[in-house]
Amino acid sequence: MSEFFLNKEKLNKIKNSDDLYIAPFREDGKTYGTLTWIWSVIVNDELFVRAYNGKNSSWYSSAVKQKSGKIKAAEMEFEVNFEQVDINDSIQKLIDDAYKMKYSSSPYLTSMISVQARSATVKIIKKN
Repeated sequence: MSEFFLNKEKLNKIKNSDDLYIAPFREDGKTYGTLTWIWSVIVNDELFVRAYNGKNSSWYSSAVKQKSGKIKAAEMEFEVNFEQVDINDSIQKLIDDAYKMKYSSSPYLTSMISVQARSATVKIIKKN
């Protein structure tokens, strides 16, 4: 298990918030892209996000290509690495369950647990 945040307090702040913004690096590998608001969930003390529009999402494409960037969440900011999660990985069901729990009242939930969104799942890992 990779250690994402330094302590449980920070991890819980992100888990309980709905304000995660992601900004993968642009093509130059130095300039951050536009901060984009996305849903996030914590599973097994790790942070996961999905692209609503699947692999066609611009932030997802940049995250996969550049493999790093930054996030802002719960009044904190971190430089991070991005790691694709295989659609067939067993963690996907747990991620689905976490989305269902956190966003149960949203009309967009079905889209976020669809095959399209599952195929664009990313694990976020804090840079040391």
